[in-house]
Amino acid sequence: MEEAILDILEWLTSLGYLGIAIGLMLEVIPSEIVLGYGGYLIVIGKVGFLGAFAAGVIGGTIAQLILYWLGSYGGRPFLENYGKFLLIKNHHLDVAESWFEKYGSGVIFGARFIPVVRHAISIPAGIAKMPLWKFTFYTVAAMIPWTIFFLYLGIELGSNWMYIKEVARPYLIPITSFAVLMAIVYYLVKRYKTPRTTE
Repeated sequence: MEEAILDILEWLTSLGYLGIAIGLMLEVIPSEIVLGYGGYLIVIGKVGFLGAFAAGVIGGTIAQLILYWLGSYGGRPFLENYGKFLLIKNHHLDVAESWFEKYGSGVIFGARFIPVVRHAISIPAGIAKMPLWKFTFYTVAAMIPWTIFFLYLGIELGSNWMYIKEVARPYLIPITSFAVLMAIVYYLVKRYKTPRTTE
C-alpha cells in the first residue's frame, strides 16, 4: 500500500463517518479500499457499523450523482477534456455509452458491480437525461450490497484490511458474471415487451 494512500486514509479517519463519505465521493482511492478500511475502523471501535454503512451508501451515491450531473450539463465533450481528473478515460466512456444504449436504464444497477463501466455508466445516464429519481433508486439499490460486502470483509480482515482487493476478487468474479447476466436478461425482456411497429 502506498504511503500517500495511507496518509489520505488516516486523514479521513480523523473525520469519522464524514471521512468515509468523502472518501467515496472523491474516488481518489477505490471504494473497496475505503470501505475495507471502514470495516477495520469498526473493529477498533472508531466508528459503528450502521453509521459506516450509511456514510458508505450516501457517499457512493453522491459520487455517482456528481458524474450524472456532469454528463447532463457538460456532455461528452466536457468529460473528454476533464475526465482524466476523475480517473475516467475515453475508453471507459465508450464502453459505458455502449452499455447504456444497448441495455437501457436498468443497466445502472448491474454496472455498479462491473469494472471499467462501474463509475462511467453514470455519465451516459446524465447525457440521456435519465429521470433523476430512477437513476438514484438504481444507484442506492446497488450501493447497499456493495457497502455491506466490503465493510464485512474489512471487519473480517481487521488489521489486514489492505489485502481486501485480493480477498474480494474470488467473490467479485461470480458477482460480476451475475450482473452481466442480469443486464442481458433485462435487455431481452425489454426488447420482447416493446411492441414492434408494422409497416
